[in-house]
Amino acid sequence: MYVAAKGGERAIRNAHALLAKRRRGNRALPALTLDQIAQQLSLAVDRVMAEGSLYDVELASLSVKQARGDLIEAIFLIRAFRTTLPRFGASQPVDTAAMLVRRRVSATYKDLPGGQLLGPTFDYTHRLLDTSLVGDIGAPTAEIGGAEPADMPRVTDLLGEEGLIESAPADDGAEPFDITRAPVTFPVDRPTRLQTLARGDEGYLLALGYSTQRGYARSHPFVGEIRVGDVEVSLFVEELGFEVSLGTVQVTECQMVNQFKGSAEVPPQFTRGYGLVFGQSERKAMAMALVERALRWKELGEEPGSPAQDEEFVLSHCDNVQATGFVEHLKLPHYVDFQAELDLVRRMRAEHEAELKEAAE
Repeated sequence: MYVAAKGGERAIRNAHALLAKRRRGNRALPALTLDQIAQQLSLAVDRVMAEGSLYDVELASLSVKQARGDLIEAIFLIRAFRTTLPRFGASQPVDTAAMLVRRRVSATYKDLPGGQLLGPTFDYTHRLLDTSLVGDIGAPTAEIGGAEPADMPRVTDLLGEEGLIESAPADDGAEPFDITRAPVTFPVDRPTRLQTLARGDEGYLLALGYSTQRGYARSHPFVGEIRVGDVEVSLFVEELGFEVSLGTVQVTECQMVNQFKGSAEVPPQFTRGYGLVFGQSERKAMAMALVERALRWKELGEEPGSPAQDEEFVLSHCDNVQATGFVEHLKLPHYVDFQAELDLVRRMRAEHEAELKEAAE
């Protein structure tokens, strides 16, 4: 990864000073606070936490401010900071079935147990600029329903009761591979694949997920369920002999349901695509679920033939920090390399002209 360049120290210092000046903007205006960013640009903060692999609202807000709103640069900053943190343990698997749900929608069942919970969403808004937001007019008051909280079983569990969907993968108790501590080698197992997709670039995964819907993979998906809410994170403390709650984090979970014609051993049933990311990141969770399902072609006995089914291609290029480093290093000095190429092209042209002259004679 390319992150630094050597050059004139004075020029670099001036570039940093100019960056700080542009970041601050017009000093007649009040400076942005981290609380403002966290509260009013929460979806940007959620994306930074998800793709930066670090759940910390304040630090993510700081990175958005430092990066002048460039979310990939903010993700880079969070990743770099993450590497400096000590590890004191690994949390227990979170239970999304016990989530404190703030939003829950299903495209497969209208009247599902626990009901639909629209929550905050752009899904039903008109895509028209709201000029009233130019000033600070406050927010309208939402009506609070009077119904008692109800159990919200997963849609996939409802299908599973009838044997209409493949069973959830069994936990073999093995320690998952950690992509943040060791390089990924191919082929990968499902935990590694899901980790990589979870912090992959949203736009990249969205494009690949869209490709599967346009025929570049045999995919006919339904959103079984999307749920957004808070899950408890706990740590098993060996000295105490029991789990201790560390707090809650907000996550988005998507269960994608896909058709499957079955085989000689397995009757026709639905299959799963899964997405889980930090914060409210529904587009990312859905795209992740689409791509994850496409990458399962081998275990389901399907035929490959699309980019979204190529595991090495998908996982090797979904990390926007790596992609940014490799693309943006092209801005750095390549004087020696280019001069060598320039000399080579000049010699090739001279040889070509000599050949043409010789042929003409």
